[in-house]
Amino acid sequence: MTLAANIFVGIVAVLHFYFLILEMFLWDKPAGMRAFGQSAEDAARTKVLAANQGLYNGFLAAGLLWGLLSGAVEVKIFFLACIVIAGIFGAASTGSKKILYIQSLPAAIALILLHL
Repeated sequence: MTLAANIFVGIVAVLHFYFLILEMFLWDKPAGMRAFGQSAEDAARTKVLAANQGLYNGFLAAGLLWGLLSGAVEVKIFFLACIVIAGIFGAASTGSKKILYIQSLPAAIALILLHL
C-alpha cells in the first residue's frame, strides 16, 4: 500500500507543479485562460494575483516532493491536508465543484492510502 500512496502523492505533486505553470506563466495565454475560464481582460487584471497563487502551489508541490524524498509520512500528511483544505475553501468561495475533483479528491485519496 505504501507504493500506491507514494504514487498518489507524486501525482498530486505533479498536479500542483502544473498549476504553478498555469498560474505563473500561462495565466493570460490561451491555455491558462481556457483552463480557468478567464477572458483576456480578467486574465490581464488578475495576472499578479494568479502568479502569487501559482507560487503557493509550487510550495505545496515542493513539500510533497520533500515528503517523498525523505520518506517522512508526517510531511506528506501535512501538505496533503493543506491541499484538501485549500480545495474545499476554493470550491466554497468560488462555487466551483470542479476544484474539489481536481485538487481535493486526489489529495484525499493519497491521505487515505497513507493511512491504510
